[in-house]
Amino acid sequence: MNTDGTTPKTSSMEELRTFLSEYYGQVLQSTGDLEQNACCVASSLSTYSEIAELIPSEVKDRNYGCGCCIPPDELEGLTVLDLGSGTGLDCFILGSLVGAKGRVFGIDMTDEQLDIARRNVPEVMSAFGYSEDNVFFNKDFIETLESIEDSTVDLVVSDCAINLSPRKDNVFGSIHRVLKPGGEFYISDIVADRRLPPSIRNDKKLHAECLGGALYEYDLLDTITAAGFRDPRSVSRSLVEENIGGTPNRFYSMTLRGFKFETPLDRRCEDFSQNATYLGNCPGSEESFFLDQNHLFEKNTARAICRNTARMLAETRLSKYFEVTDELEHRGIFDCSSPAPSESPGCC
Repeated sequence: MNTDGTTPKTSSMEELRTFLSEYYGQVLQSTGDLEQNACCVASSLSTYSEIAELIPSEVKDRNYGCGCCIPPDELEGLTVLDLGSGTGLDCFILGSLVGAKGRVFGIDMTDEQLDIARRNVPEVMSAFGYSEDNVFFNKDFIETLESIEDSTVDLVVSDCAINLSPRKDNVFGSIHRVLKPGGEFYISDIVADRRLPPSIRNDKKLHAECLGGALYEYDLLDTITAAGFRDPRSVSRSLVEENIGGTPNRFYSMTLRGFKFETPLDRRCEDFSQNATYLGNCPGSEESFFLDQNHLFEKNTARAICRNTARMLAETRLSKYFEVTDELEHRGIFDCSSPAPSESPGCC
């Protein structure tokens, strides 16, 4: 779906894919080659610097991202899928975080980037002390994910790649297909504060630099919800560009998370008199747990929550960190819009 609601022609999709593959495979050789700021925001490198030291420079030098797409809780043993994995930085970091028993799959359509990622697998595995590979790279399209079977993935991540797709509806539909019940997507991407004019949307270079394909923020949220992910949550949001193409506009780096449930979440935040208490047992977050920009849970402190939040904490991998009370009587709408009790951290 285009930003104006129309469906792109197959020929235009193929032309765009060809242009993007050439741009990321042949034109860009490092982050210094980018002309805009959207794709060179602080990324996983800063958060996971110790792990990154074990990853070869040619992987890190060609990393283009707009945020940190790795959730900060324990990921040991998970099966993770990275959409638009590029040269593999996030995949390799995740390979360390999921451990030898976990699996990480990277999806990309650009041969040059896949070549770099694949040839560095042996060196990274050796640096991690693994006897067998736990990171794998497939050539595939993020709209279809043909190399990934249904309901086989615990966590889908993506760093600044979904904005490049002309069919974001198909991307999120495929994410929903491959996730297990209780699985999560955790993505960093670029959104716009308005629907962009054709002069920006049809500029291939602006598209390649993560601006031309950015959706109006609320259109993106509607697309995510239509794919089956009710109540997606904002983790972080920061301004990266404005007044592009001679028109008033603002572009934000936004990190979002959402969960797949067999029984859908409520359409609204409903109050069923529930509380959640963080147990303080998430490594690195012993005093508080940050779920999203409106939910920061202090250790051993009961907090009132809506039923959607209760299910996110009780029916996913996050359940080991929380005690969630049962539903009681329905009290109507719950206000989840208030900010967390202390300043929300940035994703990186």
